[in-house]
Formats: sequence, C-alpha cells, structure tokens
Amino acid sequence: MAYAHHHQVITLVLLFALALIRIHPSACQQIVEGKVSCLDCTHHYHFSDIKVSVKCQGVNKLAMATTQDDGSFKLALPSSSSSVNNCMAKILGGPVQLYASRKKQVSEIVKGKDKNMYTISAPLSFMTSRPNKNQLGSSKTVDLPLPPEWGLAPSSYYVPFIPIIGIP
Repeated sequence: MAYAHHHQVITLVLLFALALIRIHPSACQQIVEGKVSCLDCTHHYHFSDIKVSVKCQGVNKLAMATTQDDGSFKLALPSSSSSVNNCMAKILGGPVQLYASRKKQVSEIVKGKDKNMYTISAPLSFMTSRPNKNQLGSSKTVDLPLPPEWGLAPSSYYVPFIPIIGIP
C-alpha cells in the first residue's frame, strides 16, 4: 500500500513539474517594444546596432536593447521593476556618430495593447549629419541692464533664456 502511495506522489510531482515547464518565462516579464527613426537618412538606411536603454525610477539596473535593421527593438525590463511608472527609453548611440536633440532622444514608457507589453510615448529619432544652427534654433539670452551699484550678476542668470526660432 505504501508503495502505491509513493507512486501517486511521484506522479503528482512530475505532472506539476511539467506544468511549470510549459509556463513561458516571458509571460511574467514586462516587455518594451519600440522603434527608432532617422530624420535625415536615405530610404534604405540600416538601423541595426543602435543601442537603446530603459531606466526606471527606483531600479538600479538598466535594460538595454540593440535595434534591428528596421529600427525596432524589444527588451525585457529588469525583474526588480514591479511597475513601469517613471520609466524612460533613451538612444545611447550606434556604430556611427548620431546627433539627437534631448526631446527626441528620450521617451517615456507607456502601457501597450497587451497585458505585459509596453511601448514608447514619443518617437525616438536622430540625425546622422551634424545639425546646423538653423536646425537647432538660437539660444540667445536676454540681458537687461542692471545698475552696477546693485552688485548683481548679469540678468541673463536670472531671466530664463528665450529661444529665437524662425525669426528672420
């Protein structure tokens, strides 16, 4: 009788182990999918080997991905990131020099269509040629005259800069 009981226990353990094997590990992981684009590239540009990182607030690890030929990337967030609040994706670089504005280099991670799928909120984009001043705009500051007897630093240190864009 004891022999039959051991057989049942072993069978149950084996069935439980098989059930665990069939659970795909990525079913529990949070996956981020996105795509990078180029603002000045030719139509047949290969986006492979561009590095993209994802950093979540409160998590010490960075998640990193390398893009495919079409610019797409896919990565699993570190297991220590229980929620995807305050996560940002960033273009780090590629096999050639890339130029990107701060706005287009970073994007917030948002919920995707599926349960554990996430995506970027804004496109990550770059340029391969060095931008000129007309593409970036001017960053001149306003410097109001202050009386020297006041002993203050130039007003440009206090007044925020106003970018002058598109004014001839």
